[in-house]
Amino acid sequence: MTMKIRLYVDHPLGQGQSVPLDRDQAHYLFGVMRQQLGAQVALFNGRDGEWRAEVVEAGKRGGTLECREQTRPLQMPPDLWLIFAPIKKARTDFIVEKAAEMGAARIIPVQTDFTNSERIRQDRLQAHAVEAAEQCGGTFVPEVTDLQKLDRLLADWPEDRKLMFCDEAEVGAGKVLGEAGPGPWAILIGPEGGFSEAERKRLHALPFTHVVSLGPRILRADTAAVAALTVWQQALGDWG
Repeated sequence: MTMKIRLYVDHPLGQGQSVPLDRDQAHYLFGVMRQQLGAQVALFNGRDGEWRAEVVEAGKRGGTLECREQTRPLQMPPDLWLIFAPIKKARTDFIVEKAAEMGAARIIPVQTDFTNSERIRQDRLQAHAVEAAEQCGGTFVPEVTDLQKLDRLLADWPEDRKLMFCDEAEVGAGKVLGEAGPGPWAILIGPEGGFSEAERKRLHALPFTHVVSLGPRILRADTAAVAALTVWQQALGDWG
């Protein structure tokens, strides 16, 4: 049975489980999508996989779905963080959406020496991650953290996590991940103005850093995020 609608819900899912709809979800299902009693909807919550659910109550301000069967198990992404400096609003949204689609487990906006943005709307970016998972068929939703300073993040770095540092100064150097090996990883993408010299020196000196070139051309920050995720997934991720 084909289900055209996928919906993220913050509610447990399981055989026979009733799932209440809030006002916005009810408006979307019954007002926008014109669904009625008996309609089939795919539900996921980022924890219990995907479930086929049936509309058992429908109203303008609410409704209820009931889980019938699990259609897909939870598919966890690799233990990969994407760390990036926020840029213009639409392009920051793009980075979050693509990171969710491409298998990042955690998305971390950071403030660097040359970051233009000093604040973000964490709740809005998290909503973009949810929407990306809804649209691409994902069963996991990555956490989008609040904005934090890069130097603080590096100071508290977990010792077992490797860092793929995409250094724009290495353009054309031909460096790749090589034999760095699997395990917990993170990817760091710089701001539009690049990293400061002090940041570059510190990152190069850290024992967990693996410096990577993203080809012979300097990429925009949003393009670099997609390119870096592709390079990592093909070398060490779950694309193989």
